[in-house]
Amino acid sequence: MTLNSFKTRLPGPEDALRGRSEPIWPNPGQHTVLDTLLAPPYPEHLEVADFALGCFWGAERRFWQTEGVWTTLVGYQGGITPNPTYEEVCSGLTGHTETVRVVFDPSRVSYAELLKVFWESHDPTQGFRQGNDVGTQYRSAIHTHSEAQRETAEESRAAYQQVLESSGYGAITTEILPAADRPFYVAEEYHQQYLDKNPAGYCGLGGTGLKLGDPFETNWGVSCPTGIAPADS
Repeated sequence: MTLNSFKTRLPGPEDALRGRSEPIWPNPGQHTVLDTLLAPPYPEHLEVADFALGCFWGAERRFWQTEGVWTTLVGYQGGITPNPTYEEVCSGLTGHTETVRVVFDPSRVSYAELLKVFWESHDPTQGFRQGNDVGTQYRSAIHTHSEAQRETAEESRAAYQQVLESSGYGAITTEILPAADRPFYVAEEYHQQYLDKNPAGYCGLGGTGLKLGDPFETNWGVSCPTGIAPADS
């Protein structure tokens, strides 16, 4: 089995890299944009959401620009290898997605509104890729933290599927799975708020241009400077 074969199929336990017992970045600090803590404990009134929608650099920026989001951080989730490195995830031999963890104030932004940002920021029909980025780590996924999140995520997926089908798109491939069974491993420090540290860096994020169709309207402040441009830019 060649390494490249794992760009388009998930590894089994017999294929996955061994990983390590300790975190690769054990002491996350402050968010460079929001000036909030990256790691818990978080204030009790906040909630956590996990979204994978392609390269996490541009995806994280979409969420830290969203009103009501308290902090964001990027990591690896949904795979087999414990505490993987970026290079290991990119090999396809860990099974992880590139994920954005979003810590938000539900009195200021609802989980449904965050889902709208998620769906409209990428093409969820592409399987193991997002635009020119090919690999299992780029697949679309939602990891839920409660039954209410699961129900809302599934309802929004069904609603967006209708929108996509009406414009000729195929089936949504987004995974909706419980976060409790899928640990979130914090990525290396240089990945955190990458596009704040490197404003002209690669974004790699683009949507279909189709709206989910609820009253919440999205207005992105900064477009992707390189890579895949947003479909409505």
